[in-house]
Amino acid sequence: TVKRVAQDVKTELAEEGFTVKKEPEFGVMVEIPAAAIILDSLLSEIDFVSIGTNDLVQYTLAVDRVNERVASLYKPTHPAVLRLLKHIIQSGTEAGIRVTLCGEMSGDSVYTMLLLGLGLRSMSASPFAIPELKKIIRSVSMDEVKEVTDRALAMDDPDKTLAFLTERTRRILPEAF
Repeated sequence: TVKRVAQDVKTELAEEGFTVKKEPEFGVMVEIPAAAIILDSLLSEIDFVSIGTNDLVQYTLAVDRVNERVASLYKPTHPAVLRLLKHIIQSGTEAGIRVTLCGEMSGDSVYTMLLLGLGLRSMSASPFAIPELKKIIRSVSMDEVKEVTDRALAMDDPDKTLAFLTERTRRILPEAF
């Protein structure tokens, strides 16, 4: 296993006179539905989960996001994607495992309330997106994000879900639209 290899390397370094001060963390990058589905079987072996939304959306929907003939079908608000995100975040959180998110969704303010409502507390974003994300996070209550998330999860049309999330974000960041 990877942990055994890491321990072997640590032992070798010690034998060579080097000191390894910190144990490495081990985690998984969830980018395909199969990894999301079996996540519960991995949680006892890992320290963190990172969700790669670009690939997760693409592989969940079987849509090549760079193919202009089908790229319009790439929808992060598709119910299957939202349910997978909920499953991943909930599974990790309940196990006490840190869950982070990267990809386009994490830096897009339209998804911020939804992601917070799903339980996400750590996401990566480009520096230029941070002020908008901070404004949203500081402007909403957990009750509000829970209501937004519950409504979004109940929707079955990705376009209507996106319109709903956009409208709710516009209330906080009118200058962004």
